[in-house]
Amino acid sequence: MILPRYRIAPSSISGAGNGLFLEEKVAAGQIVTAPDAIDRTWRFDQLRQDPALQAQMYAAARWFEDRYTVSPDWPDECYINHSFTPSGLWHLGFIFAFKELPAGTEITVDYRHLLPPGQEEDFIDTATGEKIIGLSWHDSLLSTTQALAALLDSSHSR
Repeated sequence: MILPRYRIAPSSISGAGNGLFLEEKVAAGQIVTAPDAIDRTWRFDQLRQDPALQAQMYAAARWFEDRYTVSPDWPDECYINHSFTPSGLWHLGFIFAFKELPAGTEITVDYRHLLPPGQEEDFIDTATGEKIIGLSWHDSLLSTTQALAALLDSSHSR
């Protein structure tokens, strides 16, 4: 579920296709997207062993620990592109605004949090030329929890 008004338009990221852009200002720490209509998660080994699920790996995202969702219907949240300097913080399926985001901002997240540990994305980060490789659950949860705590603390003190 995307909470602020938004539009889908050509991404500002080279080679990314379309992106998701805000149509209104979003305050730092505000939720941009929240989980909805998630009726099932799968373990990574289930995704790799079931041919039908394996064919949909392009639509898989880590939700928590070793559990993944698969969204082959391509909801608008799937237009959120990768960046190593993202506008949004992915944390347990929610995306929070990393800072105050003006209307027109493209929402991006760090895909390393959505990939299985050690899995390399099929494309590179075009801004840096670096590979995008999935983080361990521990490293992902630790870094996003710390970032969210700092973000909420700084936005609360304003």
